[in-house]
Amino acid sequence: MEAHAGPDETEFSHEGLVAGVRESVPIALGVFTYGVVFGVLARQSSLGVAEAVLMSASVFAASAQFVVLDLWESPLPVIAIVATTVAVNLRHLLMGASIQPWLERLAPRTTYGTLYFLNDESWGLTMRARSNGERDAAFLLGSGLVVFAAWVGATVLGVAVGGLIENPARYGLDMAFVAVYIALLVGVWDGRGDAVPVGTAAVVAVAASVVVPGSWYILVGGLAGSLAGVARDEYV
Repeated sequence: MEAHAGPDETEFSHEGLVAGVRESVPIALGVFTYGVVFGVLARQSSLGVAEAVLMSASVFAASAQFVVLDLWESPLPVIAIVATTVAVNLRHLLMGASIQPWLERLAPRTTYGTLYFLNDESWGLTMRARSNGERDAAFLLGSGLVVFAAWVGATVLGVAVGGLIENPARYGLDMAFVAVYIALLVGVWDGRGDAVPVGTAAVVAVAASVVVPGSWYILVGGLAGSLAGVARDEYV
């Protein structure tokens, strides 16, 4: 797996993989917490055990999966589920574009295998690592693997104990999802300049959630924040 780089190239090594795993363990614990919540809610919906675990392993997108749970009924609204999942996960286009320069020198098999495990938490940690001088792209794979393991494992546990927990919010478990994203924001925050794209994304997303049906506000907010970041870098 090791591919050592020249002075201007990206590395992909076992050391980078281990670094990604190590740095991601705290975040993975948070992911595990709200993964259990997903498993509990999946158990309380009409999803079967195998369906919930398969969804976590194949979709691997917490926000989309939580949204889809509200749509999961009989008969299954396939078109609505697919459209909603696409809308919520379109932010991955933005994340992929942001790390494309880092991965473009790697073999396609390595790149696409790594991107399968791309998630919000690992993207945030990887961007921070890059800004701190990390050159080993295997960091992203290591982070993605440990978060993936936490998410799927937590789904299994949540489904198993779902019959024992009637209301996850009663124990504050529903806040784990929010807490992890706040921690990520703090981790990648790079001074007052970041207030422009972050503030723009937040305001636009909230406004869009009021006037735009479905989950498109996530993409709209992300695009607005990205454009604000480009404008900041270009004119400030």
